Amino acid sequence: MGGLYASSSCGVFIIRSSIVKRLWIASLALFGCGGLGLWFVYSLIPPAPVSSQSTPEATTSPASTPIVELPKYQRYSLPNSDIHTVTISPRSRFKVSIAVAPTLETVEEFAKPQKTIAVLNGGFFDPKNAKTTSYVTKNGKVVSNPEQNDRLMQNLDLQPYLPQILERSEFRSYQCGEQVRYAIASRLEKVPSGCKLIDAIGGGPQLLPEFTATEEGFVDPNVGRDSIGVNQRNSRSAIGITQDGSVVLVMAAQRADAPQNSGMSVQALVGFMQRLGVKQALNLDGGSSSALVYQDQTFYGKVDKAGKPVPRAIKSAIVVHE
Repeated sequence: MGGLYASSSCGVFIIRSSIVKRLWIASLALFGCGGLGLWFVYSLIPPAPVSSQSTPEATTSPASTPIVELPKYQRYSLPNSDIHTVTISPRSRFKVSIAVAPTLETVEEFAKPQKTIAVLNGGFFDPKNAKTTSYVTKNGKVVSNPEQNDRLMQNLDLQPYLPQILERSEFRSYQCGEQVRYAIASRLEKVPSGCKLIDAIGGGPQLLPEFTATEEGFVDPNVGRDSIGVNQRNSRSAIGITQDGSVVLVMAAQRADAPQNSGMSVQALVGFMQRLGVKQALNLDGGSSSALVYQDQTFYGKVDKAGKPVPRAIKSAIVVHE
C-alpha cells in the first residue's frame, strides 16, 4: 500500500494523502511543470504504514456491548528496521491475555487456540532450562515464578541485582466492575481500588512515561552493565497503552538486507512509540525471541547472517483473542 503513485509529463510523483494530492494539483495549476522535476512527499517517523489490515465495525451494537472490530495491523518500513504493530481498541470485544507454555513453544503454537488473532512474545526466560526469569500471573494466580529458577537465583553475577530483577515492571489487566482495564506498573504496585488483578506478565524496563533501565537492574553505569544493549540495534518487542486505552503491540524486526547492522536501539523504540501516541510502554524480551503473529501470518524479529528469519521457542506470550 503506502502512497498513490501518479505520473505526468513533468515526472513521477508519490502522493501520500488526499491533502498532499490537492496541494500537488494546485501547485501545477499555479506554477506549471517548469522546474518541478521529481517531487517526493514522505512523512517522518513513524512513516505512513506500508500495509495495514483492519475491519471496521461490522454490526451496530448497543453502547454497552463491545463492537466487532478487528485489531488493526500495520507495518512501517524504516531504514534499519521493519516494524509491525497491532492495535486493539478499547471499544473492541477482543481482549488481551497472557499465556504460558509448560516448557517452551513457538508463537505459532501459542496462536493455535480458536479465536486467537494475534500473539506477541512475552517475558524473559532462560532457554537452557526453559524456566522463566519474569513473573507471570494468570487468572489472579502466579503461574510462572522466577524465584523457582535456580539458574537465576544462584547466579553470583546477578546477586547484586536480584531485588531489582524480582520487582521489575509488568503489563497488567484488571477487572474493574464490568470493565477490563490495562496498565503497566511495578510488580509491587498496588492494584487500584475497586479492581481485581486478572493477568500480568513481567518484562522491562518501562519505556514510557519514564525509562527505568537503571532502576530495574538492566543497566548499571557504575560497572558498565547493559544487559539489553540500550544503544545497540537489535530486534525488539514492546507493549504500550495510548491515552484512549488502546493496547499497542510492537515488534521491530531486523532487515534481511542488513542482517549484521539492523533493528532498533531501545531509545529509538521509545521515540517510535511516542510518535504512535503511546503513553505507557513496557519493553519485552527481544533479540531472537522477538516474534509476532497476526491472522495466521508470522513475523520474526531476528535474522541470521544470510538474512533468513530465526524462529525461537519462548516461555510466555501476550495473546489477543475474542
